[in-house]
Amino acid sequence: MANHKSALKRIRSNETRRIRNRYHSKTMRNAVRKFRKITDKSEATENLSKIISLIDKLAKKTIIHRNRAANLKSKLSRQVNNL
Repeated sequence: MANHKSALKRIRSNETRRIRNRYHSKTMRNAVRKFRKITDKSEATENLSKIISLIDKLAKKTIIHRNRAANLKSKLSRQVNNL
């Protein structure tokens, strides 16, 4: 058990951040899953900028690693180009 006031606060804040990060990660994964099911090129092109923006925001907050973000954006762009 923590002995200092600051350690107790750190435990509380870490838990809050963990829950928030899980929510954002899950939201992103669901968005990517939904995006991959799109078969219409015009619809995919419209949604690509939104999903790239979402991925960039998560990478900026270090919820996901910047290399993972780059790989995801590359794969999704390649998918749109192949439609």
